[in-house]
Amino acid sequence: MKKTFYILTIFTGLLATLVTGCSKSFLELQPRGTDLEDNFYKNEEQVFQGLIAVYDVMQWGNSGGYTMAMPLLTVASDEAHAGGSDASDQPSWVAYDNFTMHGNLGPQAGLWAKNYAGVYRANLILTKIQSADFLSAAFKSRVTAEAKTLRAYFYFNLIRWFGNIPLITGPIPTSEIYNQVQVPAEDVYAQIEKDLTEAIPDLPLTIPVSESGRLSKGAARAILGKAIMYQNDNSRMGQAAQLFNEINTSPVYRLLDNYAEIFRPDNQFNAESILEIPHSSLALWGDWGWINGGEGNVAPQFIGMADYNGPLYAGGWGFAPISLELVNFMKDDPRFEHTIIDGNALKAGGASYGERYQNTNYFIKKYAPLQAYRATAGTAELNWPINEIEIRLADTYLLEAEALLRSGGSATRAGQLLNAVRDRVDLAPVAATLDNVYRERRMELATEGHRFFDLVRTNQAATVLGPKGFIAPKNNVLPINQLEIDLTKGVLKQNPGYQ
Repeated sequence: MKKTFYILTIFTGLLATLVTGCSKSFLELQPRGTDLEDNFYKNEEQVFQGLIAVYDVMQWGNSGGYTMAMPLLTVASDEAHAGGSDASDQPSWVAYDNFTMHGNLGPQAGLWAKNYAGVYRANLILTKIQSADFLSAAFKSRVTAEAKTLRAYFYFNLIRWFGNIPLITGPIPTSEIYNQVQVPAEDVYAQIEKDLTEAIPDLPLTIPVSESGRLSKGAARAILGKAIMYQNDNSRMGQAAQLFNEINTSPVYRLLDNYAEIFRPDNQFNAESILEIPHSSLALWGDWGWINGGEGNVAPQFIGMADYNGPLYAGGWGFAPISLELVNFMKDDPRFEHTIIDGNALKAGGASYGERYQNTNYFIKKYAPLQAYRATAGTAELNWPINEIEIRLADTYLLEAEALLRSGGSATRAGQLLNAVRDRVDLAPVAATLDNVYRERRMELATEGHRFFDLVRTNQAATVLGPKGFIAPKNNVLPINQLEIDLTKGVLKQNPGYQ
């Protein structure tokens, strides 16, 4: 992923756009100067650089406030608290934790900006490809498929977080930028499904090591299956089950024998990983003013123990301390030790750390900052080379099991999938019921960013998160950033219940 500048703005979400030239590795980012958009896209290499610019947005963690999806969604669920130094440290996180968001408070500005930047970049490359008669057929079909999948990915994020959004699928005249109206959710989902359905045939089944991070058929099928699941229509669960089945029966993927191996930074893009966002310390980034320019993952720094002194881990900022509710739920499960850091045990062994706001003495382990991976140049806090595994095989196993049970499909197959996940950690089989599938998802995928959306899509959020302040359907989505509404002079409408 390498970079070249071109600038256009669509809402405040589409800020300065950075494109990079390609290196020997798909993951390496070494800037090679700048070009204006009008003078770009003249050969396959430049088109590929434009595609990498779309992928680049997936890595962003600071578009108008820290908005790293995994810890942010963990805080929004019942898995963790906001944390930090006090209640005024990252107030948007505190607001999402206790559901006191409004138009000017919450993580919505960054999430809107990031995902519409991704949409814009995907639309741009798709537009350029249409008139690029110099492209080989194979190159054009794959790049088109990747761009459509990325656009669907960003729109799936937007529809889940906001519910009520504009749908933009091509260039917008300057005079119309602030006249984009919100459309019914079903229109957005129809576009997501159209993009993914068209993309899947032209995506590769397997990705070579030199291209790790690029999208495959499995990733696109998983996003499509999740989009169908999120619409919560039982009449379509059979369709979702079939998509997940195509992934789950593919020889490309397998459950790793050892649960702990999934999250090791030196085991990236392993056989269980379906959609993984790469991060690297190669850029040696040092600019606090624009964290998105680097390739590192700032989430490990965010959730690490503050002022930590001891073995294995590096110090962090003390956000997202694990809730005692999750601790008690998982304490007898074999996955506990690979999911949660027990601060009390560390202290008993001689380690120390600062007990910050909402401290519980339990911390996220799956992507915690490890001393061995701390960057030795640049700003270390911005350069964690710890990837985000957004979709993995255990997730799609459990989604297929759920979809089968909700569609009246094979309960035997659902039980096999559910118990394969349990067998991996030496747990006894259980009956194939929705309650058991939901319980297993909570245990297996804890702190990976799935819990909040699982609760919303299964209509459990009001019951589970009500004690935190959650009100349905208001808090199913975030408010629209008030600045966006002001810029459009009221063309954009606020989500119901928010001010």
